[in-house]
Amino acid sequence: MAEEASLAPRRVAAPPKRFVRQQVPDSILNDPRLRAAIARLPSNYNLEIPKTVWRIKQAGARRVALQLPEGLQMFALPLCDILEEFAAVEECFVLGDVTYGACCIDDLTAAALGADFLVHYGHSCLVPIDVTQVPSLYVFVDIQIDVEHMIEALKFNFEAGSRLALCGTIQFSSAIHSARMGVVDFFSEVVVPQAKPLSAGEVLGCTAPAISKGSVDAAVFVADGRFHLEAFMIANPGLKVYRYDPYTKALSNEEYDQAGMRKARRAAIEQAQRGKSWGVILGTLGRQGNPQILRHLENRLAERGVVYKVFLMSEMSPAKIGLLEETIDAWIQIACPRLSIDWGEAYGRPLLTPYEAEVALGFTRPWWKRCSPGNEGHLDCSSSCCSCGDKDVLGDYPMDYYARDGGPWNSVYNRKPTKARS
Repeated sequence: MAEEASLAPRRVAAPPKRFVRQQVPDSILNDPRLRAAIARLPSNYNLEIPKTVWRIKQAGARRVALQLPEGLQMFALPLCDILEEFAAVEECFVLGDVTYGACCIDDLTAAALGADFLVHYGHSCLVPIDVTQVPSLYVFVDIQIDVEHMIEALKFNFEAGSRLALCGTIQFSSAIHSARMGVVDFFSEVVVPQAKPLSAGEVLGCTAPAISKGSVDAAVFVADGRFHLEAFMIANPGLKVYRYDPYTKALSNEEYDQAGMRKARRAAIEQAQRGKSWGVILGTLGRQGNPQILRHLENRLAERGVVYKVFLMSEMSPAKIGLLEETIDAWIQIACPRLSIDWGEAYGRPLLTPYEAEVALGFTRPWWKRCSPGNEGHLDCSSSCCSCGDKDVLGDYPMDYYARDGGPWNSVYNRKPTKARS
């Protein structure tokens, strides 16, 4: 019996789960001096100062770098003053290079400057904090808006029983979810779509959820500009889209030249296919250029026997690229897909995104040879894709640059295993 017992598998207690204590102590939350300092900043901007103070203290950081987009840089010095006074920070400095999005998080520069901690404001966490070179904190900067007005605007402009999708930029995430709760009983369906790992309803300029065709009647996008909105419209070409501006409180019908964009990108791809020498640009503005995409594309180019050179650039322009084009027939840029989509025609040579490079090199079937079930729009057809007659449907142009289930061309750090795409 004792021998049998000795052969039985031993139970080993599981180690305790690792976690980071997120609850901010009352001594920080209720500090009257800290609350007075916070009161000097706009009350509708949630800069998460108590949480930031607590995280810096937890890390024992003494040199802290702040990174803010241009629209928030006016708050940089007051934030530094607060952190130096209440978080025992010896030196707080501001990274002044342009910041277009979370892809521009500049932990590498912060580390080079001796920072112990980096606070990145205004964007969600695309680059995981276990990847950054210094401990980092993302502050979304949630902005409070008049949600009641948005609710009334939706009820006034859309018929009861309509099916709506709500989304927008990360600053208005809480407003979007609050508005949904306010109209969910008025409409037959209100969805907040998600492209993981982004938050539900969040849209980036390069990443947007694709909504199943016919599942909603319209989408309302909450933002004060069009950049992120256009990414959503590219991903959903047949969907009626409206923009609610939380500052002007105006609801407007938005349009995008889907056919024109696709025609221009197809022309760039086909011109690149005739090129003999390619250039690959790795963006060095923050983390825009992902080395894993560079390695992937180098393998693709080598497999096709394409001659190429690699260039590193923090920012690119037609004038700068033009100086290098004497021996380059086509470019692939690993920085921001919108550089190619929005401004590609301004360059003297084709400027492809990683996705478009996959198409040009023959690893991914082009959208103009794949029929879209929705049949929302058409391009002139130069080759038959199916029984479409003399027209070719628009097809789906993916906006999945940071989507977990995106194609092999995308820049997500925590990739979900996916099946090979045709």
